[in-house]
Amino acid sequence: MPEEQFFDIGVNLTHPSFVKNLDKVIEEAIEAGVTRMCVTGSDVDDSISASQLAFSLPDILICTAGIHPHQAKGFSPTYFSEIKDLLKHENVKAIGETGLDFYRNFSTPEQQKKSFEAHIETSIELQLPLFLHEREAHKTLIEMLKPLKKDLPKTVIHCFTGTGEELAEYIDMGFFVGVTGWLCDERRGSHLKDLINLIPLDKIMVETDAPYLIPRVSALKNSQRNEPKFLPHIVKEVVKNRKESKKLIISSMYLNSIEFFNLA
Repeated sequence: MPEEQFFDIGVNLTHPSFVKNLDKVIEEAIEAGVTRMCVTGSDVDDSISASQLAFSLPDILICTAGIHPHQAKGFSPTYFSEIKDLLKHENVKAIGETGLDFYRNFSTPEQQKKSFEAHIETSIELQLPLFLHEREAHKTLIEMLKPLKKDLPKTVIHCFTGTGEELAEYIDMGFFVGVTGWLCDERRGSHLKDLINLIPLDKIMVETDAPYLIPRVSALKNSQRNEPKFLPHIVKEVVKNRKESKKLIISSMYLNSIEFFNLA
């Protein structure tokens, strides 16, 4: 196992593509130094599966529970009560993935906002970390969260791909920022190389969002899906584009993740 230790804060291990060889995926991640992972929940059934998986490997896995904005059309108080029940489990360490996605609008903006409001209220009530998804919806998301700034628990913008202005607002809100393989994509993510230094060292974390967002690096050009074992490729790109030492950056990102999920 490598000397360096990594924490993948967002990995979709309940995705069907992992069913046949999940044990191997986790084993190879650990061999690559990815010793801690957070399994993302995106609806009730998925969050239940994530919780069961995290329960089976408590020293390696934790999870979130929530309703992704794509699934917000299924939100109801009864449906959400099942999410709230999951939040009582010891291995469920954050509420989400929640937020707003006006890029695809698989659920209407109004459906998304209603679901998001319930997640926000619950996170404040329980002071449980908030795991956010945002795409093409920054303005509305900030409008919903800014009045609650003093009450919000720790919050992460998962899979940040936005602009410098958007990043500045997230930093002003005190949010953590999750960096993915988007940083390695010269077609879409080149602007992130200039922004990576603007994220405070005590707020930056890394994630694969596997099986999505395979890092565009030559070593992985034949890969069919992203996996948590590829996280070091993202870390390498973070280190390349920041000014601190490699050792400091890697240890900071790991400790930030431990702090964010209240694992210390």
